[in-house]
Amino acid sequence: MSISLGQFGVWRRSAETPPDLAKTTEDQGFGALWIGGSPTGDLIQVEEAIASTKNITVATGIVNMWREDAGTVAASYHRIQERHPGRFLLGVGIGHPESTAEYRNPYDTMVRYLDDLANAGVPKEHMILAALGPRALRLAAERTIGSHPYFTTPRHTRLAREIVGPGVVLAPEQTVVIDPDPDRAEKTARAFAQRYLRLSNYRNSLLREGWTEQDLENGGSPQLLAEVVLIGEPARAAEGIRAHLEAGADHVAIQVLGPDPVPAYRDLAALLL
Repeated sequence: MSISLGQFGVWRRSAETPPDLAKTTEDQGFGALWIGGSPTGDLIQVEEAIASTKNITVATGIVNMWREDAGTVAASYHRIQERHPGRFLLGVGIGHPESTAEYRNPYDTMVRYLDDLANAGVPKEHMILAALGPRALRLAAERTIGSHPYFTTPRHTRLAREIVGPGVVLAPEQTVVIDPDPDRAEKTARAFAQRYLRLSNYRNSLLREGWTEQDLENGGSPQLLAEVVLIGEPARAAEGIRAHLEAGADHVAIQVLGPDPVPAYRDLAALLL
């Protein structure tokens, strides 16, 4: 059974995803709810979100391979699949080295983890891999339905499509700040970007996209910041989100920053869906 994502989804950190958000996401017409920020291996939050909705796909973006045992995750997958067939996409990845003391041999770790999930009966068609670099992207194309990149721009989407070829799902995350106060919006966006621009895997990915070291300093150059975080009115954000589709993405997982993202998602849904 294939997993349907639609073209646009909602991405929220697990700590910022109350159970009623899944129903709101479905009611607004989005095709998927991505639960990010390293959800726990029991996947209880995923199951609660699925149980509160009728048709929407719930995905993880992503379960961290260093933190959650593959056997536990596989057992959780089978529990959810038995109760809610075809509603769950298991997104997995290795995170970044600065947050994990055990971080070593990342590619081999991904291979072993995917082996363990496959041996435990999790089908390729129900998994997606967080992949940024060429080698990881090829692995995603071979062992899962595709890639769920985070903190990238349409440049990465275009390069990724060239690497994985047709028929492989590319579902990048795109961050958005909808705020009528432009100074406050830029401050929010820059604070968010600074966090990730300190991390080597994201820095290396952006350099591969063609950005310079200078672009990555001080929270990002204006040009970089304008692409990694879409700032402004909903219509402008919608244009930037669609740029991923034009670059080769199949689906865009939209992360709206701010304490109450629901109005922004509603405005974006009216423009995109």
